Amino acid sequence: MKKSGYFIIGIICFLMTAGICVQVKTVTTWDTGPVVQSMTENKLRDNVLKAKEKYENEYKLLEQSMEELENLRNVAAKDNTDAQNMEKQINDANILLGLTEITGKGITIELNDANDSELAGNLNDYLVHDLDLVEVVNELFNAGAEAVSINGQRVVFSTAINCSGNIVKVNDEKIGVPFKIKAIGLPEKLYGALDRPGGYLELMEEDGVQVKMEKSDDITVPKYEGVYKTEYMQIVE
Repeated sequence: MKKSGYFIIGIICFLMTAGICVQVKTVTTWDTGPVVQSMTENKLRDNVLKAKEKYENEYKLLEQSMEELENLRNVAAKDNTDAQNMEKQINDANILLGLTEITGKGITIELNDANDSELAGNLNDYLVHDLDLVEVVNELFNAGAEAVSINGQRVVFSTAINCSGNIVKVNDEKIGVPFKIKAIGLPEKLYGALDRPGGYLELMEEDGVQVKMEKSDDITVPKYEGVYKTEYMQIVE
């Protein structure tokens, strides 16, 4: 065989080898990518679970300390009129701040996305959004509601109701449909404020959102589970 033949065979072998190397590298990269991603996700998930567990443990300690403080206040206030008055002021303040579970008359409202059979056009028009919850809660407070909760989350002055992707957050806790709103106040007034013609609930129903509302003589609104933080307020000396 001539030298030119050997040279051509050499080039062919080189190209075949290079092609095989490229394929191996591509397969290796494709195979390890998801593995690395999975490992990273697992690590992040573990960190989130550890942080959540730490928060829950710290919150339990806080609740125990609050109970101990309450017991000490009760003992100190016994047979002491001034201390009893101060204890009443503290309890009243806790109620207003949402730090106490309360019961009373009021209404419940349940909001749910439209049925699949009713969907047509823009899907967002048939879903319950964070702004819808804000509007309903504002109308309740404007009508004299003394306490409001959404899916077990107490609404206080610092409560944030916002949307994170397809998830609604209240007090930074994820909640989903159906949204069950509880409000303590005069049932007739609260019901009338939301059931009026042209009201916000009627507009939601026209968009296909499922709305249920009823009065009740026994509603329980849970306490606020978060921690109040102030950065700019100062006590006047």
